[in-house]
Amino acid sequence: MTRIGSSDLDVFPLALGGNVFGWTVDRDASFAVLDAYVDGGGDFIDTADSYSAWVPGNRGGESEEIIGEWLASRRPRGVVVATKVSQHPDFSGLSATTVRAAAEASLSRLGVDELDLYYAHFDDETVPLEETVAAFGQLVSDGLVRHVGVSNYSAERIREWVDIAGRLGVAQPIAIQPHYNLVHRNAVEDTIIPVAEEFGLGLVPYYALASGFLTGKYRSTDASGEASPRAAGAARYATDQGLRVLDALGEVAHARGTSIAAVSLAWLRAQPTVVAPIASARSVDQVPDLLEGARLELSSDEVHRLNDVSAWTPTSAA
Repeated sequence: MTRIGSSDLDVFPLALGGNVFGWTVDRDASFAVLDAYVDGGGDFIDTADSYSAWVPGNRGGESEEIIGEWLASRRPRGVVVATKVSQHPDFSGLSATTVRAAAEASLSRLGVDELDLYYAHFDDETVPLEETVAAFGQLVSDGLVRHVGVSNYSAERIREWVDIAGRLGVAQPIAIQPHYNLVHRNAVEDTIIPVAEEFGLGLVPYYALASGFLTGKYRSTDASGEASPRAAGAARYATDQGLRVLDALGEVAHARGTSIAAVSLAWLRAQPTVVAPIASARSVDQVPDLLEGARLELSSDEVHRLNDVSAWTPTSAA
């Protein structure tokens, strides 16, 4: 178990991503994935109120609804659910009224009395940051939210949030959710991790497997023959350097008797301030690799090797 920042949340060091629930994974398959994850020791689920509004016919909130049905059906003990606000079609942005209404809608869909971890999903610079920070603080004071997090915020805006929360005397953020993986490193390592270290915040990185590229499945920039809607996202990483990263991952995985995905997640867990990478599964047979990635401990030599092969150069930026 790993503690998120200075909070009282001790979680399994791999968060199950709920972005696929209601999108590429239907209700029954979602239940099976959730069951397999929890049966394997997992207890940290990540979603957002906007998942999956981009699917024709969806309205947003489908992932939360499926997770809520699963929670009601299984009544698992100790499961931590994180969700987010700002992108739902009916609750766009981060004004105080929107934050409150969106939180209440998420509580209803999830069927819970309190949100364990509530993120500002994307920064909304049209709203004074003080208004947003105060709104999140009020949710904590009112007992609707346990802890606050920020997602996709710049280092400067995170510092502003922390400063404003201190001045207002409201709950400080405990977590940052950035886009971070072996083929997308520099922006986080150069700016976000130093802020996380300074304020004792935990990183919960999304796209931990680079849309599936870091499973080793996609080795071509041509995704036209792939049925998965995520294949195009993975294929963009199949650069010369990306393929060198896969080769190094494959060699480490072979030596350790495990999968490329597990090694990718283990590398991410070894980075400063990282608490629990987020990875999703479309089927039960993908869950064991995620669980292994939460338990595998790489040697310092293995970490250094992967650091070196994935280091940014002017011709290999992800």
